[in-house]
Amino acid sequence: MLSLTPFSLLLGALAIRSASAVAVWGQCGGSAYSGSAACEQNSTCVVLNEGYSQCQPASALTSRQDTFTNPVLWEDLADLDVFRVDDTFYYSASTMHYSPGAPILQSKDLANWEFIGHSVPSLDFGSNNYNLPGGGAQAYVKGIWASTLRFRSTTNTWYWIGCIEFSKTYIYTASSVTGPWQQASVLNTCYYDVGLLIDDDGTMFVAYGNTEIHVAQLSDDGLSEVQNQLVYTSTVGTLEGSRFYKRDGAYYILTTKPASDEWVLKSTNGPFGPYEIQALVQSVRPPSGLNGGNPHQGGLVEAGNDAWYYMAFVDAYPGGRVPVLAPVTWSSDGWPSVQLDNGAWGASYSYPLSPQPLKSPTGIDEFSELGPEWEWNHNPDNSRWSINSGLVLQTATVTNDLYAARNTLTHRILGPKSSGTIVLDISNMADGDRAGLSMLRDVSASIGVKQTGSTRELFMINGMTMNSNWGTSSTGSEVATATLSGNQVWLRATADIAPGGSNSATFSYSTDGSTFTNLGDTLKMNTDWQFFMGYRFGIFNFATTALGGSVTVKSFEMQEA
Repeated sequence: MLSLTPFSLLLGALAIRSASAVAVWGQCGGSAYSGSAACEQNSTCVVLNEGYSQCQPASALTSRQDTFTNPVLWEDLADLDVFRVDDTFYYSASTMHYSPGAPILQSKDLANWEFIGHSVPSLDFGSNNYNLPGGGAQAYVKGIWASTLRFRSTTNTWYWIGCIEFSKTYIYTASSVTGPWQQASVLNTCYYDVGLLIDDDGTMFVAYGNTEIHVAQLSDDGLSEVQNQLVYTSTVGTLEGSRFYKRDGAYYILTTKPASDEWVLKSTNGPFGPYEIQALVQSVRPPSGLNGGNPHQGGLVEAGNDAWYYMAFVDAYPGGRVPVLAPVTWSSDGWPSVQLDNGAWGASYSYPLSPQPLKSPTGIDEFSELGPEWEWNHNPDNSRWSINSGLVLQTATVTNDLYAARNTLTHRILGPKSSGTIVLDISNMADGDRAGLSMLRDVSASIGVKQTGSTRELFMINGMTMNSNWGTSSTGSEVATATLSGNQVWLRATADIAPGGSNSATFSYSTDGSTFTNLGDTLKMNTDWQFFMGYRFGIFNFATTALGGSVTVKSFEMQEA
């Protein structure tokens, strides 16, 4: 799992408490600290962890303690569904062809989030294409689109519901949010862009559809349909991305008009309507510093005491779609409105609740386990990877095409600019093997090690591309090589994914972990939206001759660049 970020980076967002009387800079708190819990006047105890804290002068503490900055997490987490259970918030997102699917994040303050699991352990949707079987078969940009997650307290059950490939709706359930999750039902209908509401008495309703919005009531166990009704036909253009809520006896369906607006449907006569419509946001400018699209397609969430917030996403390619948060007020007749800053989404707002920072997304993962922030490109062959003093990747495919190689492990890129570095033990590579680190999307590049006979060489490949059906149109060209000796190498990719930035990625290597040498040319990342998902770091190992070789990924480090 990732380690904590250095103390200096967390200073503005750590747990705080006031006191008065010991020396400035002395330790003052934490569950493992047994001394005086006091600081001198005008100083505050800042607790980093159980055994380390410092008395910081008030002048050293910034407004970051009181406000959060948008995006709340600069990572690709689109089609979000966000809600609260007791004192914890949960967040679900789409993942298309990545496995496991539908990541679950949690937060205590709506602004600081951490990955805790996935609702869909494997993409078992009746097609072998999700396993990258070869012969050009693949499921790129299929799989998990906008879906919904909720907890039903009356049965102590978590539900995930999503339509796959416009055909069938899959329902997964679990008794704990971290699983194990199981496929509980398959419905022979598509609840497209579905939102789940669990009413006060435990009755389950879903809203879904494109332009024609339907509401369906589910059975007592939530696994089949009882009734279904068309409740609204759009008069404002395409509407989709439904999210379903109830407040003060009224029912609300949030819908999006891609890719600029959010509209609210409201019924005071029950979940089946009739519904009125009103705009929530229309072509609102994104937060300053995030030069992407208009915030849209999100969800409402109540933070306690009828304090509501709207979380949307911003198209921010090439990095993907990133979440932004803003407070909501309600009119006397029950319509929500978003608090804007001079007509734009605010760059920062006051925290909804007391800040409760979590570990930083940056840091080093030494693969003592495979954490929930990781997802495979398509379903993995689980017999070909393991954890053993790092992540052991055996070759799982014979191919010369990265897009066709099974067991490529991916990690979201942290914006606006970050680097990913792997330490690779290559002592067990075999003739013809290719292993390394890629910038993975529909236009890709990679740095890696290739073995020919007993000789190993570094390489950089650019220009791997897909066609409009997401099949491989080019396996790229090798633009640079370098000699390599020894059994360990550091490989790094550095990416600027800020909209309006350079949208470029560079690659480098090191044999000592200290001095890095650039290799090859620059990847110009594709900023088109049609692939939907943003770029990711991709760790790969595939064979071009025969299976049998392996590499060990000793660690992965992500840092802001």
